[in-house]
Amino acid sequence: MRKLHRSPAVFLAVGLVLNCAGMLGAGQAQQPKAETPALITSCGQSPGPVTVKVLMQRLKLAFDLDPLATPATLEAKARAGSPYKSLIIVMGASLKGMGAAGISIDDELTRTTALIAEARREGIKIIGAHVEGMKRRAQGAAAGDTTDEQSIDAVAPNSDLLLVYKEGNGDGRFTAISESRKIPLIEFEKMLDLVPVLEKLYSK
Repeated sequence: MRKLHRSPAVFLAVGLVLNCAGMLGAGQAQQPKAETPALITSCGQSPGPVTVKVLMQRLKLAFDLDPLATPATLEAKARAGSPYKSLIIVMGASLKGMGAAGISIDDELTRTTALIAEARREGIKIIGAHVEGMKRRAQGAAAGDTTDEQSIDAVAPNSDLLLVYKEGNGDGRFTAISESRKIPLIEFEKMLDLVPVLEKLYSK
């Protein structure tokens, strides 16, 4: 049988291709990163932003909490010379919370849409977070209440990264959004698991 002889150049070319492929795979699997200062806000006035606030404080990360943040909030911070680098929008609607604030879900969706548009204009990383699980999803809401799902629709597809309490993704809703929009999704099993997630996210 005739043997095939391959030149060193061929082996070198193959090696370069494999090396580049390995580098590409490593890049795709890279941990998403974000920077501070961060602004935490709500889409739906649920208690979720307070939970994120406590965890950010635990990590001593620079942030502000404003459940009713508007584009003017971002603009003012930029004018002050210390612009926000990331925006964490906590999804999850509470009829009680919106009632206390004197607003409706339509008000929240309008505010959130404008806030996201301004964040995009300023180059701010948008992080959509759902931290309260199925108790804050429509499956656990009052009959006919779809406000939580509307909150998700407004934020999740327009985010650069999704942080989701795994129990709240039992129906694969966030996975479907992540895959269709090519948005990185990080799930966490328990609330305290969000601490190392945030630590890695904001590490330099």
